[in-house]
Amino acid sequence: MQNAVIKDIFDGFNDYLNKEQELREQIREVVREIDQAAKEATIALQVIHSSLTDVPAACQSARQQFEVCRKGYQRLAELIPEGQYYRYNDHWHFLTQRVVFLVALTVYLEKGFLVSRDTTAEVLGMKTKQSDGFHLDIEDYLMGVLQMASELSRYAINSVTLGDYERPLAISKFVADLNSGYRLLNLKNDGLRKRFDALKYDVKKIEEIVYDISIRGLRADAGAGQAPAAAAASEQ
Repeated sequence: MQNAVIKDIFDGFNDYLNKEQELREQIREVVREIDQAAKEATIALQVIHSSLTDVPAACQSARQQFEVCRKGYQRLAELIPEGQYYRYNDHWHFLTQRVVFLVALTVYLEKGFLVSRDTTAEVLGMKTKQSDGFHLDIEDYLMGVLQMASELSRYAINSVTLGDYERPLAISKFVADLNSGYRLLNLKNDGLRKRFDALKYDVKKIEEIVYDISIRGLRADAGAGQAPAAAAASEQ
């Protein structure tokens, strides 16, 4: 009798574990699809480092991949049981940060401003409120934007190589504004804080590019003494 009771208990555990494993495998399958779309978007956007004329087409290609991501996130929203978002989000946590980075970079290349969390969530078919279930976590959004800042520092360097001496100035102002915005946040000593600490180096790197352009006379309206002061401010 006792053996039968124990067997019933562990049979129940086994059913639970099998269903859990099946659900996680379904989640992993969808995440792989999103990851592949993110890779395709990344490849498309790499053209910004080698061409001045192909950027609009690259952004359009990236947006097509965002549609794939959107469908994937909607499938995840259907799979995740109510109230258990954070139980499973380790499957898509870092991937979502990368997708946010790609969306933010695309919008910047198209429009020249920072895409909001609300708009990013809309592009990806996600909610913004935790109470609504499957949502775009604030930390994932902030981490994605920081990744974009690093990519823009590389973009500034390669723009000069391609002969575009105006773009680094626009990037410098944009990233400096980002830096000011992040300084308003009360960040604890965690991954987000460490990633933010790297932003000041991105700011400094871009300002040095602008300064170099100025002293070489490649921009007639750029003051030679402007960039070092800004660089010094970024160290504070």
